[in-house]
Amino acid sequence: MTSTVSTHILDTTAGRPAAGVPVRLAARTGGDWQDVGTARTDADGRCTDFPPLPDGTAHARLVFDVDTAFFPEVAVAFAVEPGEHYHVPLLLNPFGYSVYRGS
Repeated sequence: MTSTVSTHILDTTAGRPAAGVPVRLAARTGGDWQDVGTARTDADGRCTDFPPLPDGTAHARLVFDVDTAFFPEVAVAFAVEPGEHYHVPLLLNPFGYSVYRGS
């Protein structure tokens, strides 16, 4: 069973979605990270069309190329279970960020 990943970015300084941000998805099945897919956030700040994670994936990683004055990128790695969907939102401001498992 494959797992899937989606994300969205909210610019908490502006109080609106962050559109046009490049995001990379990678998977680790026991060794090195392998790229799975890339996307850009849409007008609503969302990426929902990543390919499914390969079978046997133990960890996934989203890399957000946010290019703020302080953070050039934000990398978020997380454990995955087969057949689950993982929605991982990023709340971003120029000098801080937080992530959580959404629904």
